[in-house]
Amino acid sequence: MGKEIVVDINPYQTRTVLLEDGAPSEIYIEQRGKERLVGNIYKGRVQNVLPGMQAAFVDVGLERNAFLYAGDIKLDDGEFQFGDSCSEVPTEIPNIKDIVKPGQEIMVQVIKEPVGNKGVRVTTHITLPGRTLVLMPMVNYIGVSRRIEDEKERTRLKETIAKVKPDNMGVIVRTAALDKSIEEFESDMAFLTRMWERIQKKCQMLTAPRLIHAEEPLVFRTIRDLFTPDIDRLTINDREFYEKVQVIAGILSPALKDRVILQDTLPDRFDELNLDPVIDKALSRKVWMKNGAYIIIDQTEALTTIDVNTGKYVGNTDNLQETITATNCEAAKEIARQLRLRDISGIIIIDFIDMDEIADKERVLETLRTELRKDRTKSNVLGITQLGLIEMTRKKSRKCISNTLETTCPYCGGTGRVMTAETVLLKVRKKLMRAFTTEDHQGYLLKVHPEIARMIYENTTESAPILPKQAGRSIWIQQDASLHIHDFSIVHIASGEELKRVRSLAKLY
Repeated sequence: MGKEIVVDINPYQTRTVLLEDGAPSEIYIEQRGKERLVGNIYKGRVQNVLPGMQAAFVDVGLERNAFLYAGDIKLDDGEFQFGDSCSEVPTEIPNIKDIVKPGQEIMVQVIKEPVGNKGVRVTTHITLPGRTLVLMPMVNYIGVSRRIEDEKERTRLKETIAKVKPDNMGVIVRTAALDKSIEEFESDMAFLTRMWERIQKKCQMLTAPRLIHAEEPLVFRTIRDLFTPDIDRLTINDREFYEKVQVIAGILSPALKDRVILQDTLPDRFDELNLDPVIDKALSRKVWMKNGAYIIIDQTEALTTIDVNTGKYVGNTDNLQETITATNCEAAKEIARQLRLRDISGIIIIDFIDMDEIADKERVLETLRTELRKDRTKSNVLGITQLGLIEMTRKKSRKCISNTLETTCPYCGGTGRVMTAETVLLKVRKKLMRAFTTEDHQGYLLKVHPEIARMIYENTTESAPILPKQAGRSIWIQQDASLHIHDFSIVHIASGEELKRVRSLAKLY
């Protein structure tokens, strides 16, 4: 079925999904008014410098100050291999005190979205991505993406880019540059250098803190980064954006212009393709696989843990180890897909089912590495620990899909756990006993969740009532399904009129 990009636009959000053989492999959601910050360039003012942390906090006009680490003033060259003829990349991290001072105005670019209580992370090393190239005005060298593995093509690209690269500027050749001509590079370079000139002029005119350059919205990033020759078609449901996409595709890659298709008969393309259940699955803790096994995904602020279980899968042979290895290999494929689908990043720990043979472990590791090669985001599988866990990392730059669509539960505070009905019932009992001791009222109305009311009646006998009883005092119980199971209220009945109203709503205990 090949590859297809589906873009769904509505007044509240823009959604993009990459379909591979009919199944979604990457989903991006951008809510109006909450567009992504990575790539934005600001003129900021240094608020304070922390030598002990080798960092500074910069006011860029956002809710929280941006975090600038000393090491982020130079290029992170981990993703690229650089030519020998170019300037050497400095390896020593300078002291932050020697670079910036409080009150200093500097140009910074966001490299990581805010997470939790942390603000954005920024760098002073500016990068401007184009279709085939990334312009790096602050350095002077040529880098080629490691995904381009053919040495002859790498050499050709370096020699070609050397002819179009501006003096005293750096260029990274993107994977999309494969087999491209010098004319296409010249067009891309001219666009990026004009953009850099506009950014410089705007920076000189404005005072900090101020946004100088905003990253393109999701639709245009999709055309720039995802819409490659191996995509069979791109469908979009908004005529205005369709016309804009046609123009951009005509500039960036004219050969792909005819693959852009308007499908505005249905207002919700995701609904037409039944993709909403897929998004719900991407937010689920448990993910079932086709063979009956399943994986459990738990995300914390520090890392993500993934546990593999056989579930209903019993294997097709009499060999237990082969059944386990086959389950782990299928899980490795699903894990790689889920990492892309959910956009999970940072440290990832995978607990596969225990295997005895080294060959089986290597088979699972190779399956995982092979599937991760399909991922545009850089990942690194570090190997198996002494405890049999697989350690890996995936580059972190933006919020994962769960952070975009979900928020912390106001009841459990993000722990995923709530008090049992028994615990809440004991709290009710304790509060009533305290009221009997300290107050002199004849009647009380107890409002509780229906589950708590059920527990009260099930645990009450004539000889041992679960709630305190006292001569001359009455307790009326009112069930309220709108209450959270944690919540309850105890109010005294002050008059005969109130008692009449209570009798119509509640039950005497």
